[in-house]
Amino acid sequence: MEIRPIRNDQDHDAAVRDIESLWGAASGTPEGDRLDVLITLVDAYETIRWPTPSADPVEAIQSSMAMEGRNQSDLAALLGSPSRASEVLHRKRSLTLPMIRRLNDHWRIPAETLVQPYETVT
Repeated sequence: MEIRPIRNDQDHDAAVRDIESLWGAASGTPEGDRLDVLITLVDAYETIRWPTPSADPVEAIQSSMAMEGRNQSDLAALLGSPSRASEVLHRKRSLTLPMIRRLNDHWRIPAETLVQPYETVT
């Protein structure tokens, strides 16, 4: 099983073609092992080549609410009051460290995203 590093888009294209041909290979077989390694290499290359911009904290909260079927009252219960939730969602209040910890602990929003600076309105 010869596997080479992915250094450019041509290497990437070849690896994706190999993945397509190996798709569905049984786990634990040489083909399945090759598929696992190629997927890992392609994922690493794509992460470097085409990084995904991270959402700002408010966008991350809104996205989490939409994906999990939560609403502003759920956020209010987590942050302590309806006004506090409204102020955060309308960018009138910055997140505090205790808010960040609660959002991370209860909603599993990455702390790395929540601590990013973002614009607030006055």
